[in-house]
Amino acid sequence: MGFGFLIDVQGPYALFTRPEMKVERVSYDIITPSAARGIIEAIYWKPAIKWVIDRIYVCNKISFTNIRRNEVSSKILASNVRALMNGKKTIDYIDTNADRQQRASTVLKDVHYVIEAHFEMTDKAGDDDTPEKHYNIALRRLRNGKCYHTPYLGCREFPAIFKLVEEIPTTAYKGELDLGYMLYDMEYSNIDDIQPVFFRAILQDGILDLKSIELVR
Repeated sequence: MGFGFLIDVQGPYALFTRPEMKVERVSYDIITPSAARGIIEAIYWKPAIKWVIDRIYVCNKISFTNIRRNEVSSKILASNVRALMNGKKTIDYIDTNADRQQRASTVLKDVHYVIEAHFEMTDKAGDDDTPEKHYNIALRRLRNGKCYHTPYLGCREFPAIFKLVEEIPTTAYKGELDLGYMLYDMEYSNIDDIQPVFFRAILQDGILDLKSIELVR
């Protein structure tokens, strides 16, 4: 177990897209562990450390709304990018004016979470990489509101407001609430066959405890 933090995260809107929805975007009921990790990595990330999400506290009631968003209907193929890197062809480009489409999205509104997380040292840590060093850097950045890029709540147009907190928050729910299966993270052990990993998300008194979950691949 490494050094831990409690990070308060809020925003007027959030969209943690369910992968089974192919056309219109529909959000999970709460933030996913991978999205929570992405928020922390936007604040402080180094190859020497790995962030692990321990618990997520849901401080506001789950509430949805529907909006329409501009998206593009095409994407650049990875094969074209590899060909460009090898000097074989010119890359395609996306004309956002020609490819723009309006799509409906079911998003969360007025979200408020507290993320409990810790970091662990990786095999890329050098001789001068100590837990105390990275703890103090992360602590200073959190206290000063610094980040490498603006953290966001699922999509970049939904920025997150974050701050360091010292106490366990009051949650919005009592008892057990089953949210169904949720994306935990992507498995990168085989870079040629990246696979999603899921788990059964159950809130207990408004707390999603990720220490004792069973992962489903």
